[in-house]
Amino acid sequence: MDNNDTNKASRRSTPPPPPPSDGVAGGVLGAVAPGHFYGAKNPPPPLPSRPKNLGSSHTKVVRPSTPPPDYSTLGNSPFREPQLVEETPIIEDPVPALLPTAETALNSWANPTGSDWNTGKAWENDPWNPQATSWDSGATWAQHYDAGGYTVSASKAVDIDGRDPQEEENWWDASVRERCKRPGPGVLPPCLAEMLHNPEHSLFSVSVTPPDIRPDVKSASTSRDGGDMGFSFEPPSKDDLIHAVPHPNAYYCRKHNGWVLLQWKSSTILPPLAKSFVPDPNAPFPDLTRRKRTASCVGDTEQPFGPANKTHHFHYYEKAVDAHKLDPAFRRAGWERADLKKERRRKITSLNLAEFSVDRMPEDPMVEDDEEEGDLLDLYVCCQCSVYCIVSDVIPGVLPTKFLEEYARDRWESPPPNRNKEESVVSGLETFLLIVQNKLWKGENRSLPVQRGVFQRKIGWSLAVRHVFERLGFVLSETENTQTGAMDQTMTPPNTDPVTPEGKDNRRKLLRFWVEITNALKGYTLQEVWVKMDPVREMYQMGIGAHPNQIPRLSSPSTLVEFEPVQRALKGLGMTPTTYSPELLMFAYMAQCRCDPAQTPTYFSQFFTVVQAIQEFGEIPSQDLQNLVFEERTRNRFTEDDLRNAISVLGFGKDGPLRVELDADVDDDFIAEAWKDCVRRAWRDPKDGVQRQRDANDAFRIVAEARGSTKLRKMWEESSKNAMDPNRAYAILEVPAETDESMLMTVYMMRVEEQPHQSDRMRDALATIAEARDSHRIRKFLETGQDPGDMLPPTRADLPRGLNQLGNTCYLNSLLQYFYTIKELRDAITPLANANVKSLEDEKYSDDDLKKHRVGGRLITRREILRSRKFIGQLADLFFQLEYCDSVAVTPTMDLAKLALVTPRDEEDDEVDKGGTDSSNDTDATLVEDPPSRLAKSDSSNSVLGKRCRDSHGGPMEIDEDVPETLVLDAENNGYVMVSHPPSPRRSKSPRVASAGSSSSQDVSLNLADCTEVVQTSGDTSKKPPLPARKPAANSESVMLFGKQHDVAECMDNCMFQIEIALLKFDHLSDADDKASIVKRLFYGKLRQRISLLPDQRRSRSSIHEKQDLFSHLPVNVIDSGIDIYDGLSGYFDDTVEFEGSKARMEVSLVELPPLLQIQLQRVQFNRETLQPYKSQVYVRFGETIYMDRFLDTADPLKKAKSKSIQAALNSYRERLRLLTEDKHAPFGPPLENTLNFLSKQQCLELPQLDDALVAQLNDEQAVLSGEIEEVKAGIAKLKEELEDIWKDDRAFPYELTSVFIHRGSSPSFGHYFFYSRHLPEKPDNWFKYNDSVVTEVSKDAVLADTTGSTENPYLLVFARKGSNVVQTVKRFDPMNLDDAIL
Repeated sequence: MDNNDTNKASRRSTPPPPPPSDGVAGGVLGAVAPGHFYGAKNPPPPLPSRPKNLGSSHTKVVRPSTPPPDYSTLGNSPFREPQLVEETPIIEDPVPALLPTAETALNSWANPTGSDWNTGKAWENDPWNPQATSWDSGATWAQHYDAGGYTVSASKAVDIDGRDPQEEENWWDASVRERCKRPGPGVLPPCLAEMLHNPEHSLFSVSVTPPDIRPDVKSASTSRDGGDMGFSFEPPSKDDLIHAVPHPNAYYCRKHNGWVLLQWKSSTILPPLAKSFVPDPNAPFPDLTRRKRTASCVGDTEQPFGPANKTHHFHYYEKAVDAHKLDPAFRRAGWERADLKKERRRKITSLNLAEFSVDRMPEDPMVEDDEEEGDLLDLYVCCQCSVYCIVSDVIPGVLPTKFLEEYARDRWESPPPNRNKEESVVSGLETFLLIVQNKLWKGENRSLPVQRGVFQRKIGWSLAVRHVFERLGFVLSETENTQTGAMDQTMTPPNTDPVTPEGKDNRRKLLRFWVEITNALKGYTLQEVWVKMDPVREMYQMGIGAHPNQIPRLSSPSTLVEFEPVQRALKGLGMTPTTYSPELLMFAYMAQCRCDPAQTPTYFSQFFTVVQAIQEFGEIPSQDLQNLVFEERTRNRFTEDDLRNAISVLGFGKDGPLRVELDADVDDDFIAEAWKDCVRRAWRDPKDGVQRQRDANDAFRIVAEARGSTKLRKMWEESSKNAMDPNRAYAILEVPAETDESMLMTVYMMRVEEQPHQSDRMRDALATIAEARDSHRIRKFLETGQDPGDMLPPTRADLPRGLNQLGNTCYLNSLLQYFYTIKELRDAITPLANANVKSLEDEKYSDDDLKKHRVGGRLITRREILRSRKFIGQLADLFFQLEYCDSVAVTPTMDLAKLALVTPRDEEDDEVDKGGTDSSNDTDATLVEDPPSRLAKSDSSNSVLGKRCRDSHGGPMEIDEDVPETLVLDAENNGYVMVSHPPSPRRSKSPRVASAGSSSSQDVSLNLADCTEVVQTSGDTSKKPPLPARKPAANSESVMLFGKQHDVAECMDNCMFQIEIALLKFDHLSDADDKASIVKRLFYGKLRQRISLLPDQRRSRSSIHEKQDLFSHLPVNVIDSGIDIYDGLSGYFDDTVEFEGSKARMEVSLVELPPLLQIQLQRVQFNRETLQPYKSQVYVRFGETIYMDRFLDTADPLKKAKSKSIQAALNSYRERLRLLTEDKHAPFGPPLENTLNFLSKQQCLELPQLDDALVAQLNDEQAVLSGEIEEVKAGIAKLKEELEDIWKDDRAFPYELTSVFIHRGSSPSFGHYFFYSRHLPEKPDNWFKYNDSVVTEVSKDAVLADTTGSTENPYLLVFARKGSNVVQTVKRFDPMNLDDAIL
């Protein structure tokens, strides 16, 4: 049915036919004309015109001071409150009063309790308002609501007063809020209008005209059978019709078929509060003194105490007003109270029938006792003026909505013959209306035969019909039919005799039903109607300030207001999307912050959401909005997103450093420590430290204010006043930042002695430096006043221990730490700790024992065995300390360092130089054959990154039968193919391999950086002049300390050589097979080397020569930029060399892979112009995983061939790019540009050759050069992608990165080494950095970072076969495990 202000006939699916010309009598039952159920065509009459707003958007008219309007009589206002005052129809009614006063009452209403409502006392003297006095005393808003209002520049665009700057600045302080006692969140009038009642439903003011129906005397005095009923008939009086409407301020809702009690007025005294209402201490009533100053925030009323607010700001108080104490009071009728009691019984019974009984039920609050509370009404109070509003829930009508809908559905689905669905529903309701009307005005007391055809056709009979009649008081009974003698079912009407209480109550019930159904049928029937309905939406909108003339609506919904986040934000600010405007948004935000300061961040978040959405939708916020956002930011306002970010900055959250969620259980001290720790971390960041400290301080303030903690806020204020950072601390002490700790403490004591009045400031400065450096020594000094000396910070028990440096032994420390991370190697060495040196010296080995084992392709001496046993014992002791010590770092012994850094041969040479050696333990049968003569060498550079030339011992090369004798001789002497001239520094020529069965300590090629002369192959008679000898390098301290030292690779070879010897067993049960060696098993693989002449230089004899070697390292020549680890390895596995004076191709493939794959990045290169070695700092990309399938001997030959072809093209492109960008004379672009600029600006000399053609040629040359460079780069990227695409599915041999050795420095002769190790197997995403004595945790990104432009470059990469579990990075003793074992 219709629920809007106008009829809905036009919305039906079938167009309504015109009404009949002759009309239809309202009281005649029969065929229902279409006009009875289609709405009238004529629209309702328009509302009277109302005064328009004066002024414009830029001006405002304030009327002269006049007394407040007087509403004591209706004559003082052009409007009146809806009521019925006459029986004659009203032709031109004035608009009802917008603000009915408390003193005005309805003349026609009678007080049921006997008091005269027309002479009711004023609200100020209301005896039912015991709380009235509390509003006059104890109010605190008066002192905080400044009449002039608190405004900032952006606030001038909006009228708002009552703001307190101190309170708004200290919104987070609960004590300030308690003193001001603000009423809490509020809503603007449009939002209130939607809260009063469903905005999709319409409310109507109902007035009743006595119907012109004459009673039927006969039917009024007799029953259906003609018997006397025993009482005289009296039709409803005028007073009965008035009381058919529940209350003068009750408005009918057709959708609910019920009533809403709604009242608004301007009064300095609130309506009487209910006894059960308990005000929320966090949301008290607005200040009465403030409200008395202004009658209304809107309209043309006088504003003597300052500018008018833009609109009302209402605050909600649920169930605050007792309807019994209204004037006039609202009381439920007897039948309503009975229905409520039944409803409560049903609810209680449905909950727990065993625990409740009717006898023990408490008395219904709706009883006639005046002391009991009636309906509880919601109260809305404007905090800025005297206007308030009260509203009830929907008061149900006589016929519940469910019964009405059930009946309409039955009639709709089963219409009687010759009637359509709508006609069936409307005619049935008209029949109900006619039955009640005849009962009330004609005294019709006859029973209704429900089984008669007329009844069935007019109404029908169903359970829904029975419910309707029973609801009206009709009783179903059976009577005997006098004609047929059969028993008929009849509905007997209720007693409506006004003399009896029951009859009076039934009469009021039927009258209410008559009014409600008449309203429900409005627009569906053309019967004469005596009930008038007027929509009141505009009336109550005008009364509360929500009318479109007061607050304009948007002409059409914009995308902005339909955005869901914006709708939520506007709702939180008490607005509706259709009333959005920048001025109203600013007012709503400021009003919410004024009245509910505790939620200021929430309101600023909502306000900022709207402004931000305006920008996101491509619009520009108004200047006032932008100014207000800026001003609020300057007042340290923050959003909820800012709060979440602040929590994260301080380290809270499951992913934060603290691993703690910030909730109410976290105390202030913990938060303060988190802030200080965050500031310390910022101090230690040399790049972004200042910004990080600023962010930490802002985050601390935000968290402090969000928690309302005065303690934390005070700490922030003190830190802001005395902001101290490391730079200022150093300035206060007047020392540079690099000053050591001892000097800092000395300077501090001097400054305090010189300026004792500045001692606190000096102390703060030193404490700041201590935190920035994380210096336990300075902290201890500040605590005790004495320098404790060098102190080491406490170290976690599970953190690996560092190694103290003995003097330029950082690369040895890295190597020893690397050995300790290899689980099987560590487990084999650790049991050999505390070895007895004397027992080792006394141990004798026979020649047969020595002949059982070969290490490095040769037999070993007794001297080497003894030396290796000493080394392994020292190493085992070190491993024991690394596992059990509590200190931060362990110091290796001098003997261990010497045995690791000095090779046995160098030791023998030193002793020979000193005049002899003890060779009692040696044997003449040590070597299988005489060692080859050493290569003639000049003094090598003291390189720490490249390979030096060393003596090679190896067996004969496995070659074809027709290999020339000279090659066999070279192979026997050297174990590898020699190069006839120094190799190109751009190709890899130094694979670290050994002949079959030999140690990897033997080289297969020479590095030009270390050798100035090489042996030439036979057949090459032309001998190039040797390079001039370089000056011998000066001996470093480490050389003087340990003797002749070697580079890292030689040091690793020496250590593994000694480990392998020391782990040999010389008993008769031992196996001499190399497979039993842990070193061979972990570090060594097998490769195949094939040499073939190039096609244009083939000879008649066989051109292919093969051999197999063991390898422990794979070399990558580092000189080209823009390569990755695969590119570097490809250069080694496929290379061009000189063989027998001719160009030959050397191909290498892997036959067996070791568990640990070591890849050496050879960074020492040789500059032929300066004849000096240099360190290449080119970045080589590598990742966490490498797949070795493409380099295996069993790889797909077709893929290999295609890959080699692409690699050759890729190398060609890279060479071209190098020539254009990195060669001796490159780059060429800047010289061309400089030349053109110089020639163009030349004025002193006449250059006839400088013409336009030359200028154009120079410009074209630059364009051609740039184009070629871009083309080459694109070709490189494309070829690289094609190359990787070939092998994308070959991933059967994955290796994961476990260790990275780093060299820091620009010189190949010196620098610093440190070492990264992956935390395997527990935390593969974490890494440790071993920097001598300091071991720290670092991220994966730091290990894999691009080192372009840095001197910290990887030089050795270690990969472990995935799933091999050969690495266990952390091995620390845990006392807890021991306790568990004991238990």
